[in-house]
Amino acid sequence: MDIVPLGPGFAAELRGVTLAEIAADAAAYDAVRAAFEEHSVLVFRGQEVTDETQLAFSRRFGPLEVTKVGSLGVGTNLVILSTIDENGNVVPADHRLALRNKANQLWHTDSTFKRVPALASVLSARIIPARGGETEYVSTRLAWERLEGLLRKRLANSFAWHDYAHSRGQIAPDLASTEERAALPPQCWRMAWTNPVNGRCALYLASHAYAIEGVEQAAAQKLLTELMDAATAPGLSYVHRWRKGDVVMWDNRATMHRGRPWPAHEARLMVRTTISATDADGLESVRPPARQAAE
Repeated sequence: MDIVPLGPGFAAELRGVTLAEIAADAAAYDAVRAAFEEHSVLVFRGQEVTDETQLAFSRRFGPLEVTKVGSLGVGTNLVILSTIDENGNVVPADHRLALRNKANQLWHTDSTFKRVPALASVLSARIIPARGGETEYVSTRLAWERLEGLLRKRLANSFAWHDYAHSRGQIAPDLASTEERAALPPQCWRMAWTNPVNGRCALYLASHAYAIEGVEQAAAQKLLTELMDAATAPGLSYVHRWRKGDVVMWDNRATMHRGRPWPAHEARLMVRTTISATDADGLESVRPPARQAAE
């Protein structure tokens, strides 16, 4: 297996290995897991991807998340990201499917709004537009290291509230359904996630974050905006330009990402699996005190 660096201090392409080999072979898995802990974003090109292959690969890294309420594929471990309706037509720009894809163009980390956040996400390209539709990543581990020391010390003991409805509300007021709001109440997480394998810390943030525990709302919003802007400043990202057969895996503890727009008349179909975090992945380090968790 060859590791080819891609981004500014993070992200790498892994060559000479397939998803099926990683799922079946312990030595291959160990090598890929080590690369994941080090590089945060892994790119696999030229894969023969099926749902079954993607699921088997993803399960090697931990328990799989069930798709959120109201999304396509409810009750499965697959999230279908598509702008194609049941008749095979590309939906108009104001269709709910298109708006959900637009929400994914906000900088975010997957599943910070869930009771169990995500360790990693695995995304495969099934249908891609002729241009556009890239996925852009930044390292929140490197963002943490760029912060001034006193701010790092403060954030290490600060907790942010995350809400699915908050990020969706930035696109359309009713984009999060009543069912989704009830199933996905706000969650509180420490603003720094420590990787137990290498001891490196990352800023834990997303567009789902709307408040900081114990901080006046206007001040909290200002700080959240400043942190997001600093982490996603120009020149700090890796932009993945999709090809058919591409699979990208990323560490939700140490990155943020966003989709980029593409021509509205062109189809795009991606399939995501999400791996839930466990205490072995450092989950305990971001859990809030019992009082906050119960609110």
